[in-house]
Amino acid sequence: MCYAIPGRVKEIEGRKVTVDYFGQERNALNEIYGLRAGDYIYAQGGYVINKIPEKEAQEILSVWKETFFELQEVDLKLSKLDLEAKKFDSRFSRILDRAMEGTAPSASEALYLFNSANREQDQYLYKAANFLRQKYLKNSCCVHGILEISNHCSLNCRYCGISKLNRNIDRYRMSIQEVVEAAGLSIEKYGFKALVLQSGEDPGYGIEDLCYMIRTIKDKYPALIFISFGEVGLEGLEKLYEAGARGLLMRFETSNQQIYENLHPGQQLSTRLLHLKKAYELGYLILTGGLIGLPGQTREDIINDLFLTKELKAEMYSFGPFLPVPGTPLGAKEPIDKDLMLKVLSIARLIDPTEAKILITTAFETLSKDARRQGLMAGANSVMLNVTPLKYRQQYAIYPDRAYQDELIQVQIEDTLSLLRSLGRAPTDLGVVHEKQVFSQKK
Repeated sequence: MCYAIPGRVKEIEGRKVTVDYFGQERNALNEIYGLRAGDYIYAQGGYVINKIPEKEAQEILSVWKETFFELQEVDLKLSKLDLEAKKFDSRFSRILDRAMEGTAPSASEALYLFNSANREQDQYLYKAANFLRQKYLKNSCCVHGILEISNHCSLNCRYCGISKLNRNIDRYRMSIQEVVEAAGLSIEKYGFKALVLQSGEDPGYGIEDLCYMIRTIKDKYPALIFISFGEVGLEGLEKLYEAGARGLLMRFETSNQQIYENLHPGQQLSTRLLHLKKAYELGYLILTGGLIGLPGQTREDIINDLFLTKELKAEMYSFGPFLPVPGTPLGAKEPIDKDLMLKVLSIARLIDPTEAKILITTAFETLSKDARRQGLMAGANSVMLNVTPLKYRQQYAIYPDRAYQDELIQVQIEDTLSLLRSLGRAPTDLGVVHEKQVFSQKK
């Protein structure tokens, strides 16, 4: 099963190409040689991944064509919004009415929506967010794989299960060969077109090791590679980009500097934000966000987190609930209610309706078994499946009893596709190229 639909190159202007998908046009950035108008390609996240033979593309498209439009009809039906059915308080209605007309809420308006204690209004908020998702982004849902290559970490973050403070877990570090083989299996056998490589801040991998790892994967397999190794330094970011990494998953966790420093002894929020800004300047796709339910966190902080994510020009919003880990300094704290997470996802969609991919995190799915379905119906449009080899997956214990920690990749794929079909979603990321990406390639 492919997590991208083949598209036909309509025209090429420098590195920027226009790609046709059943009459829908998208732009993508080309980094492969010899591409011509009329060629068929796979694109992911706004990048051309590889060229495929016309016969193969036509066979796939013939299967997809009818299904693609059927799914669109289901999605359109499920995302309809009856704007006159309910009578809510006037300010709530006014904020949502303006959002439907293209005016995103201000911080104070977003906080007002967040503070609603009316369950019926909350349900309408979720529907409004889903309406906007369908209006601007149609029924595509990106399905990425995440490969957790090491659970070693040199940091002592007070909430994290793989912190160096936690002496109750078995540590592992995959060899470069193991990483390349696991990535190849995910890309070639299981069809992933985008893959996140994740670890703690592991001193056992040098920058050159990580660069070699990424370069080898890119030389062997067509995929969009994201990195999530923590703070690797600004020079490290540049080297990893040159090696072929095109996305950075790095959450800032909280925009409240005092909370950040309390949770991350010896670290500075400004350093993390500098990494994210530098990565964007280099041309990385930015995947960032925060934790919801941290000690001392206010609702104003959460709204600030959402607006900071937009300010950082995030391609993907990654917000998950804080989940307490036994044995850590915050192990006794209670997790949040799932409805708070649904509000966060919905308000994120209202704040950034036209382009943002909003992720259903594994942490949210650990908190609530129905998180994926509910989140996708509340404005979200992205999921990540765990492709870490089973012999290592349980040891990546950032929080206990993670969703999918024992499930085979094929089972995860089948369950995900079944859910997406029921909601009218196509498991593909048509993507959009940003001017910053084009500029970064010309420097």
